[in-house]
Amino acid sequence: MNDIRRTILWVILGFSMVLLWDKWQVFNGRQATFFPSPTVQTTAGTAAAPAPAAAPASPGNAVPATQPAAGAAPAAPGATGEPAVPHEQVTVATDLFKLTFDNQGGSLVGGELLHHKGSQDDPKPFVLLEDDSKHVYVAQTGLIGGAFPTHKTFMHIAPGPRELRDGENELTVRFESPDLGGVKLVKTYTLKRGAYDIAVRHEVVNTGTAPVTPQLYLQLVRDGNQPDGTVPFYSTFTGPAVYTSAKKYQKITFKEIKEKKVAIPAEATDGYIAMVQHYFATAWLLPDGTPRELRVDAADIGAPAPDCCYRVQEITPFGELAPGQTKAIDARLFVGPQVEKMLENLAPGLELIKDYGYLTILAKPLYWLLDKIHGVLGNWGWSIVGLVVLLKLAFYWLNAKAYSSMAKMKALNPRIQEMRARLKDKPQQMQQEMMAIYREEKVNPLGGCLPIAIQIPVFIALYWVLLSTVEMRHAPWIGWVTDLSTKDPYFILPILMTLSTLLQTALNPAPPDPMQAKMMWIMPLAFSFMFFMFPAGLVLYWLTNNLLSIAQQWVINTRLGVPPQFHLPKFR
Repeated sequence: MNDIRRTILWVILGFSMVLLWDKWQVFNGRQATFFPSPTVQTTAGTAAAPAPAAAPASPGNAVPATQPAAGAAPAAPGATGEPAVPHEQVTVATDLFKLTFDNQGGSLVGGELLHHKGSQDDPKPFVLLEDDSKHVYVAQTGLIGGAFPTHKTFMHIAPGPRELRDGENELTVRFESPDLGGVKLVKTYTLKRGAYDIAVRHEVVNTGTAPVTPQLYLQLVRDGNQPDGTVPFYSTFTGPAVYTSAKKYQKITFKEIKEKKVAIPAEATDGYIAMVQHYFATAWLLPDGTPRELRVDAADIGAPAPDCCYRVQEITPFGELAPGQTKAIDARLFVGPQVEKMLENLAPGLELIKDYGYLTILAKPLYWLLDKIHGVLGNWGWSIVGLVVLLKLAFYWLNAKAYSSMAKMKALNPRIQEMRARLKDKPQQMQQEMMAIYREEKVNPLGGCLPIAIQIPVFIALYWVLLSTVEMRHAPWIGWVTDLSTKDPYFILPILMTLSTLLQTALNPAPPDPMQAKMMWIMPLAFSFMFFMFPAGLVLYWLTNNLLSIAQQWVINTRLGVPPQFHLPKFR
């Protein structure tokens, strides 16, 4: 087996591993990494799977459907016998947020992140939560167990400041429901300076003459469309997620919800529910030890937004309230970017919403190292370069073994070619003599493949680190690269990466078979094509790795007395 065949085997092995891993992702409900299928959208108004009742044994326990169609007139206050409360919204601002609350249920229906731009060219804040004709993404709560206040109930908004002033650390927004079913619900949001988690306190007052046993539901509702700005050339997850200590982190695709193939724990005493998209997420957090039921379902709310809507929900009991008694449940609502260190401090397992896939065990230390390098260099682009340099140093011995084996095979190549020409009609004898030459020269024909194959999981893990790290979003490198999370605007990095890949190919001797020679040049070109639409940070990582590999191969070949030669293609 000569050097070029081993090179082909290495390429096939690496590409096969990537494809197998990609198919495994699809098998487990994830989108394909390369050229994923577009999200299937239903026609506006098409009914999705009906929302199940929270507790079928009691009609009063059914969790109500989600909010009415975006832009549609809400149900007239007082139509259900409750005191008339005018419909209104209130917008509040802190150092991190601009949030819009609706007094229908005291729901959070709008959320702008002031420290994150909508896009590189749009200075407006990034919109995460919204409720309009294009997208529905809201956070809601309410009571079940009777004819109690829900997220459809119009509530009074308490007066108070609507902006976090200088010198203040907290801002509160308070909603109070009318008396419904002998119960009054008071909902208080507390926003803190510098915090993406919002404290939400639910107080229930039994205003009736008989005991009541209400339950509190917390839910996140969104449409099934990909967020604006999604790039179709690489796949990121959008949808609900559930974390419990029993089942750990579970993502649920919209397809699984439609097909009613969701398999999550029905009950838990810890964890969280979340709605995840690329770089950002929302999550409801209850204190550990709080019993809860978990549900994920789909319900058509008649909204103009296509493929609407899906919700992830948890339900927790207040217990029995005697007449005149008040009880409260405290929760937190996270609305913000997937900054790993921040998520780790908020709740156990919350950092998993920053999804590294099945290579988390490798990706987390790689991110830790990347973050430490950034703390020194202060630039994410140079931090990527520094991380690749450190990885090449860590794998130097393995790469040296691989390139040494390839160099020895190159030195033997004339002898192998002479033997192949002499015994071309005796394939069995040819193989025997070839193996004898390998044993005599102490050369392992697979020595160039195995060390490189071992590194493939590390490279894939680093791919996910760079793809999922929100700190890369709108982070500049040098000159024309002003956003490492989007494609190179002038395609300079992809072109350089393609040229470096072709240079690596040229350093290998041309195979005698013309078809093999063509494939050895066509495959790098085809593989490089997809990088033209990849984020600049990913291409920078790959380009740096290519250049360091070429330099190492050049040095090792020279030391072993096999001067590098360029073998250009011959397609005629």
